[in-house]
Amino acid sequence: MKEKYELEYTLNCSPKVLFSRLSTPEGLSEWFADNVNVEGDIFTFIWNKSEIRARLIALKENKFVRFEWLDNDETESNYFEFSIIIEEISGSLALIITDFTEAEEKEDAISLWDSQIADLKRVLGI
Repeated sequence: MKEKYELEYTLNCSPKVLFSRLSTPEGLSEWFADNVNVEGDIFTFIWNKSEIRARLIALKENKFVRFEWLDNDETESNYFEFSIIIEEISGSLALIITDFTEAEEKEDAISLWDSQIADLKRVLGI
């Protein structure tokens, strides 16, 4: 059974700039996947030669984006979400990633996110 986990990354940028990198095919293809195509609410993420489809199921401008993986015969939760939180006191921006993975694959999954967020920071110039 997959377990839910959350990762938090502090990013020194505006919510609007970050949100476009999380919610548009152009923005996502800069750091998350090699290429991203969209048709309606279906996003096709392309890595090397593999394609995985996800439906955009929730979006609140400059706040959060949630995708549900398709092409999946599992009945359990299978989404990932990006949330943008502004810390009230410090004003710093945190990106919260919610994802699911098998317990034995959690370390690899976190490592992959760390690598992707490093790419995102490079794209954002931070």
